[in-house]
Amino acid sequence: MRKEWLEKDYYATLGVSKTASNKEVKKAFRKLAREFHPDNNPDDAVAEARFKEINEAYDTLSDSDERKEYDHAREMGYFVGDTGGHQQYVRVEDLFGGQPSAGGGGFQDLLGGLGDLFGQGQRQYQPRPAAGRNLQADLSLTFHEALASTTKTINVDGRRVKVKVPQGISDGTKVRLAGKGEPGSNGGTAGDLFVRVHVAEHPVFERTGKRDLKIDVPVTFSEAALGAVIQVPTLDGVTKIRVPRGTQGGTVMKVSGKGVETSSGTGDLLATLRVTVPTELSAEERELLEAFRDERAPDNPREHLGVI
Repeated sequence: MRKEWLEKDYYATLGVSKTASNKEVKKAFRKLAREFHPDNNPDDAVAEARFKEINEAYDTLSDSDERKEYDHAREMGYFVGDTGGHQQYVRVEDLFGGQPSAGGGGFQDLLGGLGDLFGQGQRQYQPRPAAGRNLQADLSLTFHEALASTTKTINVDGRRVKVKVPQGISDGTKVRLAGKGEPGSNGGTAGDLFVRVHVAEHPVFERTGKRDLKIDVPVTFSEAALGAVIQVPTLDGVTKIRVPRGTQGGTVMKVSGKGVETSSGTGDLLATLRVTVPTELSAEERELLEAFRDERAPDNPREHLGVI
C-alpha cells in the first residue's frame, strides 16, 4: 500500500464519485488535463502542480487492479498480519501521525506490539528493506520533436533526469525509466519513473495510427471537375498529386512514404480533397453557372434517395 493513497482522495481530484465507471473517469481526466495542460498555462506553477495531481489520480483509477487496492486501503486501513488465522488491521490514524493510544505510546507502542503480533516477543524491531515508489512525470513535445529521436531533461523531485524519446512517439505514450523513481530505504531497490509524453497538435497535419499522417487539401470546383495537378505540403517539403477528372469531395489520395518515420518503417500521407465553393460571384460568373445548371438539369444526384 502507498502512503499517499491514504492522504489523497483521487476521486475528488478528478471530480467523480467512487462508483464512477471507467468511461466517466477517463472523460473527467481528459477535460481536466486539457484545462491544466502546461501548454495552455505557460509559467503557471499552480496549474503545473494541478496537472501532476490529475495524472497521478488517473494513473491509479484507470487501472482496475490498482483502483481495487486503493479503495480497499482507504476503507480498511493497512493489513499487518494475523495470529491464529485471524487477520489483524492497524488503523490509518495510528500508522500515520494519529493520536496516541490509551497507554500513551502511540506509534512507538504500535511498533512494539507488532513484535508480539508476529510472535517475536521482545526482540528489537529491525526495519526491512523497502523498495522505492514508482513516480510519474510529464514531458511536453512539439509535433516535430515527437517525430525525431531526441533526449530531453526534466526535473523530478529536485533531480534532473534525462529522457530518451524514441522516434515517432505518439501523444499519451508512457516512457519507463527503470530505477529512476523514488530511492529505496534500508537497502531496498529504487522505483521506476514513468514519463507521460504530451505531443502538441500541428496546424496542418494530424497523426493517424503510429505512422500515417492526414491532411485536408482544398480544391476548386473546376480542378475537381476537369482534373488537375496540385501541390501538397509534406513534412520535408512539397509534393505533387494528380486530381482525377470528376473527383468528388472527400476523396482520399495516398502519397506513399510521406508519413512518419519510425523504427518499424515510414508511413503514408493521406490527403483528403475538399471541394470549395465560391462565396461571391460576378454577374458574368453567375450567368455562366446558371447556363451550366440549365444544361445539366436532367441530372439528379439525389435520385437514389427517391427525391428531386
